[in-house]
Amino acid sequence: MARTAEMRLLELMVLKEDISSVLEYIGKSENFQFQTKLKESSSTNAGIADSDDNPAASLNIDSQFYDSLLKAYKELGFEEKAYNIKDCTAPKDDDRKKAADFMAAYNQLKTRIAEASEEALKVSDAYKEAMAFSNLQISYSELEHLSFLSLRIGRIPEEQFEDLKDRLEGSAVVIRLGNDSSHILVASSKKGRFALDAELKNHNFVELEVPADFKGVPESALKGLAEKKADAEKALADLNEEKANFAETHQAQLEHLLGCFTIAVQIEDVTRRLESTELVYRITGWIPASETDNYMKGLDELTESRIAIRAYEPYEVPSVMSGKEQVPVKLKHGKFVKSFERMIFSYGSPVYGAIDPTPFVAVFFTILFGIMFGDFGQGMFFVLFGILMACKVIKVGAWNKFAPIFMAIGISSSIMGLLTGEFFGTETVLEPFAEWVTGLFGTPHAPILHLMPSADPKSIYVMFGVFGVAVAIGFVINTCGLLLNIINNLIRKNFAEALFGKNGLAGAVFFWYVIALILRIVLAKHTVAVYDIVIILISLFFAAFAEPFERALNGEKPLFENGFGTYIISSVVEIIEVISGYLSNTISFVRVGAFALSHAVLNFTILTLTNMVGGPGSVGGIIVLIAGNALIIVLEGMIVAIQVIRLQYYEFFSKFFHETGKEFKPFKFEI
Repeated sequence: MARTAEMRLLELMVLKEDISSVLEYIGKSENFQFQTKLKESSSTNAGIADSDDNPAASLNIDSQFYDSLLKAYKELGFEEKAYNIKDCTAPKDDDRKKAADFMAAYNQLKTRIAEASEEALKVSDAYKEAMAFSNLQISYSELEHLSFLSLRIGRIPEEQFEDLKDRLEGSAVVIRLGNDSSHILVASSKKGRFALDAELKNHNFVELEVPADFKGVPESALKGLAEKKADAEKALADLNEEKANFAETHQAQLEHLLGCFTIAVQIEDVTRRLESTELVYRITGWIPASETDNYMKGLDELTESRIAIRAYEPYEVPSVMSGKEQVPVKLKHGKFVKSFERMIFSYGSPVYGAIDPTPFVAVFFTILFGIMFGDFGQGMFFVLFGILMACKVIKVGAWNKFAPIFMAIGISSSIMGLLTGEFFGTETVLEPFAEWVTGLFGTPHAPILHLMPSADPKSIYVMFGVFGVAVAIGFVINTCGLLLNIINNLIRKNFAEALFGKNGLAGAVFFWYVIALILRIVLAKHTVAVYDIVIILISLFFAAFAEPFERALNGEKPLFENGFGTYIISSVVEIIEVISGYLSNTISFVRVGAFALSHAVLNFTILTLTNMVGGPGSVGGIIVLIAGNALIIVLEGMIVAIQVIRLQYYEFFSKFFHETGKEFKPFKFEI
């Protein structure tokens, strides 16, 4: 059985002149996890003076370039973090020159656009203001000489026009001068001018200087302003088009530069947080043992042998031996099994050196899902969906890495569908196949397995047979969990946990023997013998009354940590827990058969509804058939997946996941 990958601890002593290239090598390799947490990041390079021979000076420049390039990237309308750094390296002097040239050209374009925008706004305001007075056909001096009127002409915020009009209703007249409500003429009686001025002040009124002989804006002036406004807007539009062309022609270069300086910024951040002296940096971290030799050789060639490297076995690391540090856990899998890793780590990481449970999870998940979701057509839909995800035709972000899971459950569902004769809810399409297969072994019939209850007395046996298979699979899964727990504890020399307790050898013997006894009674008509009772009671005793035996084997005293009375009470409770636990662990798998049956019932319901609206050949039948199958694929697919995960967590993982390790998370460059 496969175990977690062997690890080594590397200690690197790196000269200051090589630190950037070494960190780039580490980040690009993506197989080195720093041993301890790095120091808290600081905005300043504490203890590092910028000088011509110090990398910190150029790193600070790189950080400034990164900020400028990222800002330009967003301003040019590109989606944030849409670029990648896969083919990028830390920036060289040539990259810095290209970045400087790019920013100079972009800033020049930005300045031209800002100036054009300001000019367009200024001309637009002038035109707007001129239009506001275009309908004033009486000279302002004539209006001002009216002895009984007090006039005010000016601007207010447009949104305050209605409020001002309401407040002055009955005491003054408010007239719009333009097409909007920002330019107004207000007339009131002479005696009300003080109240008028106070109200206008409250509404942010700005009085305009109007010449005494002003009668409005001449048509020629309005036309000239309109032409000037159009020219300014066209100039701005041309510049915006130039900006779009600039973005298109420089996108590849900008994204490459961003990738390079993204790496530089992360190198800078790690450099600040490493242990260091004036001349040397010290780096320690974990790496898979299989990659150690090539890794050390690569670093030696990179630095031209200016690096000191030491590799340690985990048992040579004091913090590991004292229990203060856990060796990180890396799992080694192919694409199919690897797609199930997140299911393991979502529950907890295996302990370093333990048996890797991922292959078991991959097999059990695939089989259980297929039994509970048996339909050839719906299964092939999952297969097709998985293939399209793998080919990146369908992109669903981080979910694309689960494409092998969709293909696997699709294949298992299709196989179950062939057995039950289900094809998108119909039972006639696969009849020729079923009759051909069954004809090889006797009288042809379809389907091979008939899950739906019927008048045929044999159907009840088939249904209970499915439940029996489900319970049998549950027995296998529980057994695998127990064996993993026993073997893992033996590997780690935890002999007490391996031998005693409900998940140790004692509990396993009790579980296996009870199942074997039941099968003997049911299938072979055996009776319960005295030796059966003796074996069951002895194994149950060591499973439930394990505490003193575990403590004795571990050399711990006293044997009864909380007293003999407490030990007896807790052990009696443990007996109940052992019996009920194994019973529920086994019976829990009956749900697998129940879901297989319910899936067949749902398919039958969809087919019945389809026939009620005209059959599969009618428009209504096609709509019902498509909608019904879509509902089953999405909703029941999710429900079945949740149930399978639940069975894995509670009936499998709970047997051996009593202590969790630390997942291997290597340092890598990220956007």
